[in-house]
Amino acid sequence: MSFGSQFRTLWRVVGLVASATAPVTSEPWTQISIKHITLLGQQLTPDVTNVSRDGGYSALINDNIVWLYDDTECMGYAGNQLSFVSNTAAVADANQNIFTVKDFGVVMVGSDNYGRKEYAILANDTVGTGGWIPFQPDELQFNNKMKGQERVAIWPGTSPTPISTMQAFMYAPLVYVDYQPQDPSKEYQARGMTLVTITVPNSGPIAAREGDLIIPGTQVAFGGFATLLGFTSTADPSRGGDKRDVYLLGAAGNGLQVARVDLDNVETYTAYSYFDPQSLEFSETSPDPNISDYKQIYLPGTFTSGSVFYSPYFSTFLMIYLNRMADSTFYIRFLDLNQPLGNNPVWIQGGKEGEGIVQEDAEALVKYAWSPQQTLYSSPPGKGGFNYAGTAHPEYFNRQYFAESLYPDSTPSDQRLNAWYGSNILSEDDAGGDGRHLLLSWTSQKQGGSDNGIYEIWLAKVEFDITSDNTTGVPSSVPSASAATTSGSQQPSKTPGNMIPNSGSRISMVFGHHELRDGCIFDILQHLSLSVIVVMGSTLLL
Repeated sequence: MSFGSQFRTLWRVVGLVASATAPVTSEPWTQISIKHITLLGQQLTPDVTNVSRDGGYSALINDNIVWLYDDTECMGYAGNQLSFVSNTAAVADANQNIFTVKDFGVVMVGSDNYGRKEYAILANDTVGTGGWIPFQPDELQFNNKMKGQERVAIWPGTSPTPISTMQAFMYAPLVYVDYQPQDPSKEYQARGMTLVTITVPNSGPIAAREGDLIIPGTQVAFGGFATLLGFTSTADPSRGGDKRDVYLLGAAGNGLQVARVDLDNVETYTAYSYFDPQSLEFSETSPDPNISDYKQIYLPGTFTSGSVFYSPYFSTFLMIYLNRMADSTFYIRFLDLNQPLGNNPVWIQGGKEGEGIVQEDAEALVKYAWSPQQTLYSSPPGKGGFNYAGTAHPEYFNRQYFAESLYPDSTPSDQRLNAWYGSNILSEDDAGGDGRHLLLSWTSQKQGGSDNGIYEIWLAKVEFDITSDNTTGVPSSVPSASAATTSGSQQPSKTPGNMIPNSGSRISMVFGHHELRDGCIFDILQHLSLSVIVVMGSTLLL
């Protein structure tokens, strides 16, 4: 049974309820401002003695918020290495403590000189073969043989996409890592994107590989930036009903590109099609990862990590991300439903048939322009250097995380709501609506260095507000570690550094940029088109 057909049994479609019940207000998508940003602090992992990890992506699955991490090093009280795992997962605290996650696969590995027991996550013994996302036998054999010299790594890189309230999937990059390459440009080599499915039984989250590589390493890393599930295209009404399309955003050398595939065919790369920004249509021709002509790029710019998700508060899609400037800054865009692309009679000003959009209208991503880039938050960097792996977590402070059609059809419409997560810092009654508050996370370098780097996940909370004018507002100053909260909704200065100019109905700008790694500057275009690559102790922004 194929990946798609297995998932088909999980669908409980609700007919037209989703499009009929979406809140439609007067132009909420044109008026986003920030009221407060609160620096919350470090994420806590009490089950492990000491841990250094990066990444920090998440999804709500089976009433559990699952956090995913890239390279994870467990250390003893003295800072000695107890274990190293390519990827790990944890579950958010069941008592609604937003700061704490519970790791699984933790074992006592011994005691220190003072008799204190030490706990670690063991790659092969407790979390599967080589990592929480399992390695295949040939990959594991290679890693065991070449230990300390070369390895194959699997890094989640992005938050999973739900296909029901009980299951999610994601595209994760496989990367060949050579610690001492003769050619420095080949320290990290993309093998491609592998498909991972995730379930969460009582024993903890489980990841399964669906085949080897879905997307070759020579192509744009589709799905590595974000993946969304949506209704089938309005251009082909014969594919309606319970069919769904998957939209994959991948970061290429000079911007984001988009691919699309039927959920039933996600395992078949030849079934994918690719968005052409010039014709505004999908074709079988995949884009060159190194293309520099902005007219052939879905969204020109520089992108490393990020999130694309539907906001019930603004009734449109938001994009929150870090770029390649290594400035620890989150940026935000919104899908502007007042800026349709082309002359499609369905996707007109004001949304689908002028009635706004709902969460499963992922096709809107290629029917409307994104707003200009603006600064959301400059996160305070750690002592070891700039922050990276910035991600938004829309399952917190939001009871409408799931699209309505992801619930069983036996669930009454008014009960198609998930639990409220994050109540230890914000109650639902005080929130002011689903999605008005948003959790951000990033990787902070507590200590830099290629051999002894220490990395932590840090958190902040954004509170949105709505201004009375037709602009996107951000604070004129952002919080620092000594001033964790900022208030106000001042409008940004519309300078080239804060605003991407429009070119017709498309947003266009190709940034000049460099790569920073271990204090050295490289030409970014010489390297891979992965969203972000981070090896413990050595950071490579791509």
